This record gives sequence, C-alpha cells and structure tokens, in this order.
Amino acid sequence: MTTSDKSPPAASQQMIENLARIEALSQRLVAALSNKRSPNPALEGPGADLYLTAGAAMMKEWMDHPSRILESQVNYWGQAMKHYLEASQALAQGQMKPPADPGPKDRRFANPLWDSHPYFNFIKQQYLISARALEETVSKIDGLEEKDRRRVDYFTRQIIDMLAPTNFLATNPDALERAIETEGASLVKGLENLVRDIEANKGDLVVTLSDKEAFQVGGNIGTAEGAVVYRNHLFELIQYSPTTEKVHKTPLIIFPPWINKFYILDLKPQNSLVRWIVDQGFTLFVVSWKNPDPSYADTGIDTYIQDGYLTAIDQVKAITGEPKVNAIGYCIAGTTLSLTLALLDKRRDKSINSATFFTTLTDFSDQGEFTAFLQDDFVDGIEAQCQADGVLSSYFMTRTFSYLRSNDLIYQPAIRSYMMGEPPPAFDLLFWNGDSTNLPARMAVEYLRWLCQQDRFTGAGVDMMGERLHVSGVKVPLCAIACETDHIAPWIASFNGVAQMGSADKTFILSESGHIAGIVNPPTKDKYGHYTSTAPIENPNEWKGMADHHKGSWWPRWGAWLAERSGRMVAARKPGGPGHPVLAPAPGTYVVEQVQV
Repeated sequence: MTTSDKSPPAASQQMIENLARIEALSQRLVAALSNKRSPNPALEGPGADLYLTAGAAMMKEWMDHPSRILESQVNYWGQAMKHYLEASQALAQGQMKPPADPGPKDRRFANPLWDSHPYFNFIKQQYLISARALEETVSKIDGLEEKDRRRVDYFTRQIIDMLAPTNFLATNPDALERAIETEGASLVKGLENLVRDIEANKGDLVVTLSDKEAFQVGGNIGTAEGAVVYRNHLFELIQYSPTTEKVHKTPLIIFPPWINKFYILDLKPQNSLVRWIVDQGFTLFVVSWKNPDPSYADTGIDTYIQDGYLTAIDQVKAITGEPKVNAIGYCIAGTTLSLTLALLDKRRDKSINSATFFTTLTDFSDQGEFTAFLQDDFVDGIEAQCQADGVLSSYFMTRTFSYLRSNDLIYQPAIRSYMMGEPPPAFDLLFWNGDSTNLPARMAVEYLRWLCQQDRFTGAGVDMMGERLHVSGVKVPLCAIACETDHIAPWIASFNGVAQMGSADKTFILSESGHIAGIVNPPTKDKYGHYTSTAPIENPNEWKGMADHHKGSWWPRWGAWLAERSGRMVAARKPGGPGHPVLAPAPGTYVVEQVQV
C-alpha cells in the first residue's frame, strides 16, 4: 500500500470536514448579508453636532488647561510604560509570569490565564490602563452641557466595551482553549450560530439570547388558567379563572407594556404574579396587546387610551357588573394609565377606583441612561424610519435596550455563541426578552417627542382628546412600586413623577433589584427586599433617608393595600358571561403572533 492510499489521521479528517462546513456556511453568510436592510445613518451613531461640540470642548481644554491634558497623558504613558517594563523584566529573568496585578477584578477576565499567562495578562492590563485613561480624559473636559457630557460618556463607554480583548478570538483564552479541545469544531459551530442569527434577522445581527425551542407560550410558560373574553384590533382581554371560592368585589385589570409581551407576569407557576394575584382572591383581567404591523401606522397614544384603556375598563365593568375597577400600569403602560386617569378626571369619570404603577415614569426631566438616544439627531432618525416602515421595528427597540447593557446582552452572549460555539441557554427570562414587539409609528414618535423629549405631562400639559392632560390630574388612591437599580425607569425619576400627582392617598414602595427582577419577585424566593417610609412623598433622598428596609417581596404588602380598596368578598366569577363568550383559552392568540418588519 502506498502512502497516498492511507486514510488521513482522524484529526486531519476532522479538519477537512470542518473546512467543508466553513465553505458552505460562508456561502450562506454572504447570501444572508445580502438581505440586510438599508442602514439609517441617524440610527447608527450620534449626529455630527456631537462630534463638533465635543471636539470644540476638547480644543478649548487644550488651550485653557494644557497642563491638565498633559498630566493625563503623562500619567497614561507612565502607567503603560511601567507595566511594559515590569512585564519585560519578568520575561528577561526567565520567570515566565506576569507582574503583580493591581486590580480591580473584572468578571470578563475570569479565566486564570488572564492573571497567570504573560501574554494575556499584558493585553488585559494594557486594555484596562487605556480604558481608565479614556474615561478620565473625557471626565475632565469642561464646557459641555450635561446632556452632551452624558452622550460623550455613553459613546466612550461603548467604544471601550467594544474593544475589550475578550471580544476577539486571538486574545480570548477561553475561545482558544475551546478551539484546541474541539479541534476547531467550536469555531465551526460558532459560525453556524452566527449565520443562523443573521438569516433569522434579515441580514442584521441580533444575538440569540435564549433557546427558542425550549419554551412555548401557553405550553410551559404563560400557563395560568383563563380565557380571552373580548378582542378588538388593539388588544385581547384575558380573564383568569378563580382559585378561591370568594373574591373581592372590585375587579383588577393589568395594563402591561406593549414593548415585549405580558407573559413576563406569568413566566412559570413559581414566579407568576398573575397566579399570585388570583390566589389572593382578586378577579383578575390582563390586557394582551396586538403586535402591530405597518397597517397600524396612524395608531397614536390617544388610540391606546380610547380603544385600549377605556374600552378594556368598560368591558371589565360589563362582565363583572361593577361600577369601578382597580388598575395596574407597568412601565410605558403606567405612563399611559396616568394620562388616562388625567383624562377621566377632566371628564369626571370615576371608573377607576385605585391605580398601581410598576416602574412608571411620568417626569422625564432627567432622561437618565436614555439621554444618548433622546436628542434630535437620533429621534429625527427614528421618526424618518417610522414614516418609512409604518412602525418602529422591534429590531431597533431591542438594539437600543441591549446597548444600555452591552456586555451582558451583546458581547458576552456573542462570545459564548460565536467563539465558543455554545447553544443559547434555556432561560425563560431571556426568551421573553427576545420576544419583542413593534410600536405603531405615530405612537412611538408621540411618546418620544411629547413625553421623553419635551416632558409635557409634568410641564405645560399634553393636548389630547380635546383636553389638556397634566400629571396633577391623577387623583385616585395610588401605590407606586419602583426598583432600586432600575436603569430603564430610575426610581428617583419615578418618585418625582408620583410626587407631582394630585392624589391625596399615595403609597410608594422601593423594591431592591432592577426593572424586571424587582417586580417579578415572588414571596417564596425571599430574594429581594423592599423599602417603605413615613416621610412625605416630596423629596426622594429624604424619603429614602427615613425608609425602613423589609426582607422579602413587596407583593404581600401591596396585596394588603389593594385588598383594602377592593370591597367585600363575593362569589368567585368564572371567565366570560352573557355577551362575552370565551373566544380562546389563555394566553390568547395575539401573544403568539410574530410580525417582522
């Protein structure tokens, strides 16, 4: 037998197969990228005015305070050179170990090689030194307005995070170790994952955060028993089946945000707020919003109030025979519930007995982490995109929210998927996070312009439906729950909005954790505590300074508050009734619709 007749070694055979797969995947990748939508430059980065403003401020800093700039540069050069010399000296002495690591620890660099291997440690330390120098330089620039400073800080942080050595194959020890262990198969699998994500998003790259096959809405998540008892073009109304013989007389309706879907409140039985509320003896209704397509282009905030809130409240009153309802609004749905309450106050309509607000903003005077996205260059681009598409696509919403936590929601998932070749985890919260929705064009622009940018609701008022609506028109008894580390609706901004509401009966609860975990916080887990205070709802810092910390979930405290405002106990109500036949079992049909734009 000649040498040419011999079969290649197993490793070589594996390599040949991998190369063949790479060639096929590369062809698919090129085909998928050809479907990419035309980019909107206004949504890809800040406008030229920010570059000019920041550049002018930097030049002024050079002219006014040259010593300050030189000091920063010399400090950076000194740190970088010192570390280089220490590393070189260690190698010259044959120690093959890096110099002492001054810290602080960064969880991106958890692999021991970042501390023990001279090559990786040198790269890590030089990156961290450069990152600190950039941050310090930007922080010392005078002459920037606060909004411009926040934007420069934000985009500087994005650049720093993007250039982390963990984001590149040649400087990521985890990915290199995996590639060696698998003889390159992990890289091939990573390319498969990359092609899959680009194909699934019409040429755009959106990292899949969760195994989409692991969950089925209505199958193993969103399974609380109930029925759709009303449907129109904007929402399905779900009434949940009672689990107690008696229920409170006054029904409760939840308005979830129409960014993402309502089943965040019913992910699984052990953390389902829906199930917990029903178990406490409340007749519960939940609105499930329609995922809009371009035919909803002219749907505005007024449409959501009239055909959504007011219609849903009327249907609940008709089904239960009660003259009033208690209402909950979550996030943007809480903002719109506030507008609805101000409208009902103008009309002297007493249909809402009490209101609960989850992580709700009504005072937008401090735009917080969204400052980067709420200036005219970006909002003008959003408006143009909405006019072209008829909706604000879920793609842009997902991307915006992800970049607020880019390491957690973009880079680390991308590393695991594309470099390590790992499948996405079976994580219900991330599955829900990826099940996003579009926003109607007019509604999206009105929300961004009138509320976020112009802060009309706490300012001059919002002219809508023949009335001028102001936050002071919210006069019903209310309970607001905010979350201590919420980066979407900061608790102080939420507090300031509640402080301006006209109600004489206000309760404020501050939950530990963030926008989702602080709300979906069941008592059985005893994970996050909460704060209450006897201080008046006027100054957030004084309120927090006098607050008492309570272990465990805020749910029971709020449940007791709600029970006091829900009337006597009556016989439990089954879903539907005369004139309201059951149209579908919960969680309904709208929640499973997928609309891509």
